[in-house]
Amino acid sequence: MSLTLYSHPFSSYCQKVLIALWESDTPFTYRHLEDPGAGEERAALWPFGRFPVLKDGPRTVAESSIIIEYLDIHHPGPAPMIPEDREAQLEVRFMDRFFDNYVMTEMQKPVFEAIQGDTARKDAALAAAATALDTAYAWLEDRLAGRTWAAGETFSMADCAAAPSLFYADWVHQIGDQFPTVRAYRTRLLERPSFARAVEEARRYRHYFPLGAPDRD
Repeated sequence: MSLTLYSHPFSSYCQKVLIALWESDTPFTYRHLEDPGAGEERAALWPFGRFPVLKDGPRTVAESSIIIEYLDIHHPGPAPMIPEDREAQLEVRFMDRFFDNYVMTEMQKPVFEAIQGDTARKDAALAAAATALDTAYAWLEDRLAGRTWAAGETFSMADCAAAPSLFYADWVHQIGDQFPTVRAYRTRLLERPSFARAVEEARRYRHYFPLGAPDRD
């Protein structure tokens, strides 16, 4: 098997790639970063301390969106994550970046402060995240109107990004009742078999979440 993914099931960006692989039923070797030697192998391939990292024979591919695009080109499955139409591609890529930059990044700021152990900084980061995430939820409420998935009626890379982003963001600052479209979309993502699998595989690591994982999902 030529594909090897260095990954951890609780990582949002790893889940993003795992969803794409499972959507297309693409065979790969899963090198869990808790496996003996996996961390050292990953560091030799990509020395920047981040994951996921994909190895395809002699080639190393990093960064979740690039990995998904690489898979679509070199290991296409029955469910492409990037549409053929170039205009449609723009919307998929835009929504992918939106979820990474305006949802996941904002959600991670108080998580980082909680790990550092400074209560005052954590509380300030939580307040800032609440404002930023409410802005993102409000924008999404309008953008998702009339859509089944993030970029239209077809599941895509944008939904691979959205699933872990909204999953964890809702833990940090819950999606309010004033955003029913966003809440319904998050529910559809949780019901998608590929993401449901990611959630289940990560369940035993929830005690790692520094803000405390809610007793739901």
